[in-house]
Amino acid sequence: MSTSEGFFIDWDGNARSVDDPGGGYLCETDRVAKYVAVTTKTGTLVHEGTFYKTMDDIAKAGIKAGFVPGSHPWGSKEDGF
Repeated sequence: MSTSEGFFIDWDGNARSVDDPGGGYLCETDRVAKYVAVTTKTGTLVHEGTFYKTMDDIAKAGIKAGFVPGSHPWGSKEDGF
């Protein structure tokens, strides 16, 4: 897998860039399988998602998700974050 430009949906329903997922996380993508693995810097898998090349592709899939930058926190206080 390799890092490439594109997007995925996080566990809060936000669209995030695979190049800047935030939270200190890293993304590995498989464009052919349309797979995104979100990991910690030590390699622990914390989230899996579908790879979308563009925000338009997310909309075409019927998903209503707003884009958030990497500075936007993952989770909420209710989730323990």
